[in-house]
Amino acid sequence: MLYYALVFFVIAIVAGVLGFGGIAGASAGIAQILFYVFLLFLVVSLVMGLLRRA
Repeated sequence: MLYYALVFFVIAIVAGVLGFGGIAGASAGIAQILFYVFLLFLVVSLVMGLLRRA
């Protein structure tokens, strides 16, 4: 999932450089959502790992 966030981030950067504002904004928004979902999954898996050890 982090891979997809990075892909959309790169698409947003390239689209921003080329002047495609709408595409850049949409790609940046998708990348931001995927990044936060990835962070949520990371925190949940860390908590679950700590609970299994205890």
